[in-house]
Amino acid sequence: MNFQEWFALLYDQILATSFLEWFAVFFGVMEVLLAKRNNILLYPAGIIGILLSLYLKIDARLYAESLLSMYYLVMSFYGWIIWTKRKDKNEMLPVSWMNKQEFKIAFAIAMGGYFVLYFVLVNFTNSDVPILDAFVSSTAWAGMWLLARRKIETWIFFNVSNIVAIPLLWHKGLELFSLLTLFLFIVAIFGFL
Repeated sequence: MNFQEWFALLYDQILATSFLEWFAVFFGVMEVLLAKRNNILLYPAGIIGILLSLYLKIDARLYAESLLSMYYLVMSFYGWIIWTKRKDKNEMLPVSWMNKQEFKIAFAIAMGGYFVLYFVLVNFTNSDVPILDAFVSSTAWAGMWLLARRKIETWIFFNVSNIVAIPLLWHKGLELFSLLTLFLFIVAIFGFL
């Protein structure tokens, strides 16, 4: 397939994308842009995007990713509450490298989460992509744990998750989510650098 054929296929798929997916991706991009500006409106934008994507991921039978979206939803409400309750609006936890103990915990979250999610997906759902779905979600869970602790390696875990999520989402017919994840992949590279 040459570039022109690939671009025509991409164009056709974007035209066939549901309005719901367009809105979910729009709010996902807004969340990232608002976060970059350190604007509290990132939380309502993120919550709307998460709720829309949650519905679409369940419909695509990406159950572990749906669970991850629920986790993001809870963390968004938590972050919004914490943001509004800060006494010193400039108070920030410093960004740092993780130590050996934190590495062990992050690795345990990723590996333990993978095996638990894989077991559940294979035995209790009709998932047709349990290996990839479990991997994407478990590595993102570890990344979120590191993000809450403001660790530089957050971006490594997120990009390991994202690099697998991009083709997975495309395969499941969620092309715009795949492109959004590519955007997040690039943001995470710059976050690490």
